[in-house]
Amino acid sequence: MNINLLLENGARQIESFSDTPQLDAQVLIAHIIGKPRSWVAAHGDAPLTDPQIDSAQQAFTRLKDGEPLPYILGCWEFFGLELDITHDVLIPRPETELLVEKAIARLKANPRQRNVADVGTGSGAIAVSIAMHVPDVHVYATDISRAALNVARRNAEKFHVHHKIKFAECDLLPNKNVERSMFNVVCANLPYIPTTTLRQLPIYGKEPTLALDGGADGLDLFRRLFQLAPRWLAPQGMLLLEIESTLGMRALSLAYDSFTDVSIHLRQDLAGKDRLLEIVFK
Repeated sequence: MNINLLLENGARQIESFSDTPQLDAQVLIAHIIGKPRSWVAAHGDAPLTDPQIDSAQQAFTRLKDGEPLPYILGCWEFFGLELDITHDVLIPRPETELLVEKAIARLKANPRQRNVADVGTGSGAIAVSIAMHVPDVHVYATDISRAALNVARRNAEKFHVHHKIKFAECDLLPNKNVERSMFNVVCANLPYIPTTTLRQLPIYGKEPTLALDGGADGLDLFRRLFQLAPRWLAPQGMLLLEIESTLGMRALSLAYDSFTDVSIHLRQDLAGKDRLLEIVFK
């Protein structure tokens, strides 16, 4: 069997389970044979070995069973980096790149501000991306999940920025061993999907609920972080939080109720949806 035949067969198998069956089949085959997707597209007549065919068929079956493609691949692209991922972490999404862009811009505009916290680091997508683009940054990455932290550490080592990132297993921010008022930027992609909404989504049960469930209104973790943040942020520090697109005004209202003497902005992503809450302390 050659690539074209396997591609046609695979796309047919998963067409009811994917919005982009041809693309997904191509990505899987490229991953299995260790070639770029562009190579697969240009070499449809290339023959495949029996082990390659078997691996592809197993991957197509996993897709049909509802397993997300990134978990099958074991990696996913974010901010130009191919991050390792497992079922212990949320799949990195392009919407989160807005948060990373804002954090990097803030740090580059303020050369003396170099201490960052990444709260709920998961795969380490935010922490590693910032460390890759700000040479002298110091990132403190936290997560309540030890398994997630192991993935984040692996990604930091993969991109050789592990010396810039310290990892801590804790709930939001640590209670000890860190100097208060030390962070110039606190980033957080917290669980923000309301519980009842989450249970109706296709991702429910497929990605870690711990990283998705934001409580009754999706803002439980925001309230807790808002109570902690003033103690941890340095003067003129910035708090950057990704939000669920339908909760923009609620999150904005919560921020105004929680803080005084701050500048608050609600930022939109490329699709024009509310995506980022930016709070700058004075």
